[in-house]
Amino acid sequence: MDLRQLPALNALRAFEAAARHESFSRAADELFVTHGAVSHQIRALEADLGVTLFARDGKRVRLSDIGRQYATEVRATLSALAEATRRLRSGERDRRLVVSMLSSFSARWVTPRIGGFIEEHPEINLELLSTNTLTDFTRDDVDVAIRFSSLGKYAGLHAEELLDEVFFPACSPNFNGGKLPRTPADMADVPLLRSHDELWKPWFDAAGLVDFPEPKRGVLYEDSSNLLQAAIQGQGIALVRRSLAMHEIVAGRLVRLFNVDGPSPWNYYFVCPPALLGTQRVQVFRTWLFDEIARFKQLYECTPAACDAPMPPSLPAAPELRLKVPL
Repeated sequence: MDLRQLPALNALRAFEAAARHESFSRAADELFVTHGAVSHQIRALEADLGVTLFARDGKRVRLSDIGRQYATEVRATLSALAEATRRLRSGERDRRLVVSMLSSFSARWVTPRIGGFIEEHPEINLELLSTNTLTDFTRDDVDVAIRFSSLGKYAGLHAEELLDEVFFPACSPNFNGGKLPRTPADMADVPLLRSHDELWKPWFDAAGLVDFPEPKRGVLYEDSSNLLQAAIQGQGIALVRRSLAMHEIVAGRLVRLFNVDGPSPWNYYFVCPPALLGTQRVQVFRTWLFDEIARFKQLYECTPAACDAPMPPSLPAAPELRLKVPL
């Protein structure tokens, strides 16, 4: 078979559409080209084949007998090509996994670990979307979302808790010349870094410091990653989320000060459409993710604080945090 003898694909598409409609104008509308373009393609095809495919009667056209026979064969061939292309694209999509999550969680938790998943599953083309915009599964090309929320239930979606969040104070090991607070009460005279979402008062209450007010002075950080970076640079003590801070603690860039966890109204959830939950690409990612979460919790439990302050025997109820999803 000499494929060089095949007519141009655009000419065959124009012919198939014109034959099906027996109208150059309707074929042009379907293909989003002009009537003249279709007419030109048909004439070029007829010249190339040396046959008349359409009989012209003014502005009307009708298939010739040989044109009708050729149209049937061309339609079958183009349909087979379209189906082969669909199967190929479907196979590529089955290997493509799109995961959406908060930018801070992506940078501080997922990115340091994701190399292991890539090595285990080279057959999956992973795309990580770092965004603070809520995923709309009916509109966005996303398979899985890792959401940081107080809700935990999403209508029409599969959702399961991935990781509960807690807060604790952390700072650079070189902060204040290495002279770190020995007890929670020692933080009364040191700079406390602030953010819109990591509020200090609930942690003070958890540590038994019920008379400590929310700090009102100092730099106020909007982004949790910037808050962490300020602590790493020795600017003060930050109240951090364990999901974002543990990588820096293990690396020695931060130290956790006390074994006292502050409450969080937000947890991380694994969310996806029910129809995608059983797909191979989502299942292998879910398995990897929950295994990593289990290892992360073990790491947290066995990482000592700089000062082993015990939990107070009786804790007052902590006030609610503002339910604005942090970055």
